[in-house]
Amino acid sequence: MAVPPGLPVVIVGGLHADARRAAVARLLADVPGSVVLHHDLATAAAGTVVRTIRDASGILDAGEAPLVNDCACCALREDLVPELERLRDTGGTRLAVVELWDSVEPKAMAEVVTAGGLTVTGVITAVDPALVLPYLGNGDDLADGGLAAAATDQRTVADTFARQLEYAPVLAVADSPEADDEDRELLAQLHPTARQVRIGQDLPADPAEPAGPTAPAQPSGDGLTVPTPRRRALSHLAQAALAGFDVEAAAAAQHPACALLPAEADAHGVSTLVWSMRRPFHPERLYAALEDLTCAAARSRGRFWLADKPDTLFHWDAAGGALCVESTGPWLASLPDAAWDMVPPVRRAAAALDWHPEHGDRCQHLVFTSPGLDRDGLERLLESCLLTDAEYAAGPDAWQRLPHAFDTLLEV
Repeated sequence: MAVPPGLPVVIVGGLHADARRAAVARLLADVPGSVVLHHDLATAAAGTVVRTIRDASGILDAGEAPLVNDCACCALREDLVPELERLRDTGGTRLAVVELWDSVEPKAMAEVVTAGGLTVTGVITAVDPALVLPYLGNGDDLADGGLAAAATDQRTVADTFARQLEYAPVLAVADSPEADDEDRELLAQLHPTARQVRIGQDLPADPAEPAGPTAPAQPSGDGLTVPTPRRRALSHLAQAALAGFDVEAAAAAQHPACALLPAEADAHGVSTLVWSMRRPFHPERLYAALEDLTCAAARSRGRFWLADKPDTLFHWDAAGGALCVESTGPWLASLPDAAWDMVPPVRRAAAALDWHPEHGDRCQHLVFTSPGLDRDGLERLLESCLLTDAEYAAGPDAWQRLPHAFDTLLEV
């Protein structure tokens, strides 16, 4: 597989720092002429972000970028594209590997690089499978571990790790001796559409070349014959880094209205429950059940419909025992026909696949993934939060007079 022309950029991120560094080192070794651009945000407390550029032999250049609005991540945004442009214009770089600092999320950086006119050919999150469950269960604030990207950063370890994992189409998986079948199954169920590549996995020598350790000898200028080293194909990881990446498609795959959520699964002690219903939630009963629902699984996400707010699509995003609920705009069924032209085609297509003659795209679609998931108990709890037959029969006007139990939560 040839390296594309121009300056291809691959983004490698992840909170599992050892796995991330191993993946980056592998790319440097596999792609001659590749360099790594890294911004260390750990120095932000001193007012700067340290930038380094290195290749397989060591550091080529180092510098500092000042904080922007007291935000280390903002400094990274401002500095990243100019540095990549400099590498491109200088020439000689075949692949730019952007190694993100621990808590930086790849979505934002991929969009920054693309908006800057550069080509992102791959986004990779490096993962140690033995650490997936501990990180998903870690509800600590990033700031508590010195991982916050700004003074106002209120993210947790769990929700940051979940977004890093689920955005990337490629997972670079460390060969972890501590990982067992349950760990690997949990990783597979959390992001079933991802291409998993073992960091140490090789491809055989290019089959187009002759067999044996060397190609046929070639005559040298002084009449001697010199064995020609056999050309090797790019590793699986390098191929994934250069395979191509669509920023818009990746964003759509994370949008609650059309997200590519996991499917039903049950293996090696890990289960994924996909729960879909065409009846709205009673806001008060759902609110009372939030803690139990949030703690029922290591990871849950999706979209839901509240009876008292029939026009609003709500996003459910839970990890580490914490839940984020937010409005993500209207259901398509609540929009006038004239407004549909302004809706992205991917969302219209997603709605059309599951359109209900009465409710349109309004629905409950929640996905829960966890080892030891109590599927039956979880389904009973969810169903108890729906409108009863009598409440449902009362109709939409009556539903909107139900207690607005989520108003305070949505204002936070």
